[in-house]
Amino acid sequence: MSKFNYNTETDRVIIRPYNKEDYSNWLTQFENRLPAQHKYDDGKVDMSICTEEWFGELVDNHQQMASEDKVYVFGIFRKEDNAHLGSIDFSTIMRDDFQWGRFGYAIHNQFWRQGYGKESVVAAINLAFEKLNYHRIEAHINLDNTPSIKLAESVGMQFECIRKGFIYEFDEWTDNLIYYVNSK
Repeated sequence: MSKFNYNTETDRVIIRPYNKEDYSNWLTQFENRLPAQHKYDDGKVDMSICTEEWFGELVDNHQQMASEDKVYVFGIFRKEDNAHLGSIDFSTIMRDDFQWGRFGYAIHNQFWRQGYGKESVVAAINLAFEKLNYHRIEAHINLDNTPSIKLAESVGMQFECIRKGFIYEFDEWTDNLIYYVNSK
């Protein structure tokens, strides 16, 4: 298995695959989260099962999924001090004549309202087109997830439709807004 090692950076952040040495930084920022700010913010979470060994297996799993072109998971790190800010992931929906993927993004809530989300998403979308060779990227967003909707719109993603009963979460099939961007 070849190592998945695509990365990109901006003036303030580095977006790259996780490595096992990221464990302490990753754990610290999860532990430093503020209480949940809204329905789609997990806030503080129980990290007791997240041992260094568990994290190593997670990193190996990320590498395996990337080698199979299924899922690419990136950590977002602040350049000035290497603080773990959050993550971005891409899932391949279909290749061949489509080159179509879905992506998700999450910034730890202690780093909100500092522009890291927008900066990271713009850079990651470029990485998806230039290095992962997607033509179309979609974000699947809950109807009432206003922060995510605003972020998608702020980076130039276009609203396409509402997919009814699209994702099973919260013990039911939920509707999702579909925002997309195509490569130039």
